[in-house]
Amino acid sequence: MYREITKKLIEWKDGKRRKPLILTGVRQCGKTYTVLKFAKEHFENCVYVNFESEEKLSAIFEYDFDVNRIVKELEIHFKTGIIPGKTLLFFDEIQVCSRALTSLKYFCENMRELHIICAGSLLGVALKREQVSFPVGKVNRMQLYPMSFKEFVLANGRADLIETMADWSIDRKIPELYSEPLEQLLKAYYIVGGMPEAVKTWIETNDYDEVEEVQNEILADYADDFSKHAPLPDVPKIRWIWDSVPVQLARENNKFVFSHVKEGKRSAELEDALQWLVDAGLLIKTEMVENPETPLEGSANKTYFKVYMSDIGLLRARSKVSPKTILDESDNFSRYKGAFAENYVLNELKAAGKVLYFWRSGNTAEVDFIYEQDGEIIPVEVKAASNTQAKSYKQYCKKYLPKKGLKLSLKNIAENKCEQTDTYSVPLYLTWNTDTFLSK
Repeated sequence: MYREITKKLIEWKDGKRRKPLILTGVRQCGKTYTVLKFAKEHFENCVYVNFESEEKLSAIFEYDFDVNRIVKELEIHFKTGIIPGKTLLFFDEIQVCSRALTSLKYFCENMRELHIICAGSLLGVALKREQVSFPVGKVNRMQLYPMSFKEFVLANGRADLIETMADWSIDRKIPELYSEPLEQLLKAYYIVGGMPEAVKTWIETNDYDEVEEVQNEILADYADDFSKHAPLPDVPKIRWIWDSVPVQLARENNKFVFSHVKEGKRSAELEDALQWLVDAGLLIKTEMVENPETPLEGSANKTYFKVYMSDIGLLRARSKVSPKTILDESDNFSRYKGAFAENYVLNELKAAGKVLYFWRSGNTAEVDFIYEQDGEIIPVEVKAASNTQAKSYKQYCKKYLPKKGLKLSLKNIAENKCEQTDTYSVPLYLTWNTDTFLSK
């Protein structure tokens, strides 16, 4: 299946400032598949070192950090040459071998011509442990997310829709010829999500029951990770937080409230457990900004935040919302409809490299997302249906006068003014293409 990050991997391969690359991402989002496919297409051979399935290979890194010796021993073990410029050396699940992670510093300094990619599902968690020495300044970094809606459409054999929409003019209404299949695919994406195995199962079977079986297996694997890799005292707390996220998202004011996780528990008791889930990539936090100024990070309130899931399909499975409810747009879906749309937009914008916050003014107004782009702050309002009336967005525009903003909903495409702000009303199924509209 096509992954957008391949373009960045090619740029890394040919880049003048190339260093060993660390590729992070939530477990089972497709890191291994993507790197091995990239290696097959762009290198003569690939040496694949999986520290989780072959723990004994860690011994090669225990003696010293002589990269010539390390490479020679790997060549002997795998019975193949490792030739700079022709070989990709791939260290998978590198968080299992902290010495291999440290060795990247020496590969960068003494064998920079060798292409090295490292991947780690729980690397973010591992780096929090003091004994892991991270090679600061000696590596390049990328993050892989679950498949985006654009990648999902391509996997469904509808490249024609992506090609057509890529250069669509903001002043041209989208006809049903394109809007209807895109809306149907969006419903399917809400159900299936972007975990590659779930997408593959959907493409092969068109059976939502089969998809849900895959999703439940992935969720069970995540739960196993809690027990295997989290500090033992935090495991029950992690499970409480994990279980509470869908319900907290569906609340009208979906601020994350620790007291709603477990009765009698305070934030001080649960913060580390929440951070573990964020470091593992399973959850994503967005912090509140009351006075939006650049840089937004400096204005963020780290004690007031929302929490989202890394994949919309897993959110649906965790929420126990049936595929039929989504497909039929049942009234039973009203509680979660807004939460799904918001989580979907967050995943799409996050995958596009946006660092997201939200704006809130007291208890009177809220804009779902804001982010910085080219020195400007872009407000983003999300609506689950075609109604785009948004008092809070209007209030934000009136108060802060942003040059451009986005309204994402099921309403057809349009450009209009909100106060003095050029506002682009974009269908949810075109969230992947919002930069194109904003740049015009």
